[in-house]
Amino acid sequence: MTTAAEISHLQQHGLYSGADEHDACGVGFVAHIKGEKSHAIIQQALKILQNLDHRGAVGADKLMGDGAGILVQMPDALYREEMARQGVELPPPGEYGVGMIFLPKEHASRLACEQELERAVKAEGQVLLGWRDVPVDRDMPMSPAVRSKEPIIRQIFIGRGTDVIVQDALERKLYVIRKTASAAIQNLHLKHSKEYYVPSMSSRTVVYKGLLLADQVGTYYLDLKDERCVYDLVYVAPREAFDASRADFQRFVDSFTRTAP
Repeated sequence: MTTAAEISHLQQHGLYSGADEHDACGVGFVAHIKGEKSHAIIQQALKILQNLDHRGAVGADKLMGDGAGILVQMPDALYREEMARQGVELPPPGEYGVGMIFLPKEHASRLACEQELERAVKAEGQVLLGWRDVPVDRDMPMSPAVRSKEPIIRQIFIGRGTDVIVQDALERKLYVIRKTASAAIQNLHLKHSKEYYVPSMSSRTVVYKGLLLADQVGTYYLDLKDERCVYDLVYVAPREAFDASRADFQRFVDSFTRTAP
């Protein structure tokens, strides 16, 4: 253990600065140097996430940690085929966005949240393409405390409006939709409105995360196992939760948005 005298010496004579001391979570990136997409990238990223398990916390209940997650590029092939089953033809890549939405389990509150999101899309002049239920493994071993916080997870698909020409403009529209809808939902003062959250809404990337252990992310989200999902860049981090009841929830889980937009 470093003594106080040693720290003082390093501060005076070395590069050490106490001001740089801070808590830190582990993060990891996997990228193909030539930009070639493959499913192997996400398998490697999930392995990194498992190896970062020591950066997250685990409670007395060994199935309850403080969350983990992964940010991936838009898996267009997967979404295109899945939405086609609903009769929805997605626009070309870059001309639509996907919002990953955590919704309340209570039916009336969930419908109210979805309706406000749809209103925000229309208010911004964009096109509501449809919704998709995110497939998850609900039979996976999970702490009862975590299970009680588990949201309904759905994706909203938003096409660009006639006023949007470039992808960056669509990204700005999606940001406004996300923020205005979230504000409107909180103003409804629903009993379960705090269970609503948007981990990501973008035409470029999607975030899969939850109050999961590091080795549970790839098991819980079935999309991550799908061979149609190919990437050349993936970002992972422990300590990413879907526990929307936490007072510090937004400060705690937004590192994906800040670090790897």
